[in-house]
Amino acid sequence: MSRPTQAHIDLAAIRHNFHLAKRLVGGAQVLAVIKANAYGHGAVAVARALETQADALGVACSEEALELRESGIRAPIVLLEGIFEPLERQWLDRLNLTPVVHNRQQLNWLLEARPRQPLGVWLKLNTGMHRLGLAPQQASAAYTELSRCPHIDRVVLMTHFARADEAASAPTDAQLACFKRHCAGIAAPRSLANSAAILSRPDSHADWVRPGIMLYGLDPLDHDTPQAADLRPALRFESALTAVRELAVGESIGYGGRFVCTRPTRVGVVAAGYADGYPRHAPDGTPVAVNGTRTQLIGRVSMDMLTVDLTELPQAQPGDPVELWGPQISATSVAAASGTISYELLTSLSRRVPLHYYNATAADT
Repeated sequence: MSRPTQAHIDLAAIRHNFHLAKRLVGGAQVLAVIKANAYGHGAVAVARALETQADALGVACSEEALELRESGIRAPIVLLEGIFEPLERQWLDRLNLTPVVHNRQQLNWLLEARPRQPLGVWLKLNTGMHRLGLAPQQASAAYTELSRCPHIDRVVLMTHFARADEAASAPTDAQLACFKRHCAGIAAPRSLANSAAILSRPDSHADWVRPGIMLYGLDPLDHDTPQAADLRPALRFESALTAVRELAVGESIGYGGRFVCTRPTRVGVVAAGYADGYPRHAPDGTPVAVNGTRTQLIGRVSMDMLTVDLTELPQAQPGDPVELWGPQISATSVAAASGTISYELLTSLSRRVPLHYYNATAADT
């Protein structure tokens, strides 16, 4: 392919980040979250890289699980949103999937199922996120129903933290206390910690943890921790300069003329735009690296192109590499400049951006 826009994904970095999570949580089991196409990194490739190491893989829905099974992935798979209709029960049995149960309707569907083999279930409680989950007061009764059902052979109790990424601990303390209070006396494994809690809340690690964004080398926390410093970004989103021009003072750049030159300006055109997943609303000053040197976006991002300031890079020429985010330009910094989060950037990469993998092992192929 001739267009230079592409993403390079370091599978060794993903394995490194997985093992960091594993070290931080001691003996807890690890469910590697690879929903949303592994946060844009390619679910099948990431699943192959982690299959022999993760205790389970986490996806959002049956369609994501089906893709993995059809690609030969045999690791346990947890459906993090459970099933959406009774007909999906056949997929649980056929594909050997473990659903999350977060409401009474899902609970009834599973109690009424007739699987050929026993099912596992993760029972989700709402301890303060107020998104999904049974009321915590229902934990004991729901667990009893499931544990007495002859075709349910294992249950994991879970909840999800709303604010574990924040330095303030009180909201997470409250959720943790709620979960402990209402699950007291229930003899089942527990799962509470997402990436942020793995990195900052060892008191929440329990029996299972669920690393997501940290697998891909990005720090979910709004404060520094020594644990997060060891994360390795796995994806480098890059392109190249396709044109260079010199503009005089007063000239404007791009749609709407948002950026007006206040000095003689050397401008580079990069073959990447919002159709590739770069945020259209990224402002002037958003960091970019050209030939390994940090510079900035100037002018509005268009569908297929964006423009960068080369005034301090007099040697830059068409064909020179541009890192949009990766090891040098953090996706977190691009997201912060654009008023969003790194999760959105990663999952917004479009299908026309080819994914190239390196540091694969024999097990990844």
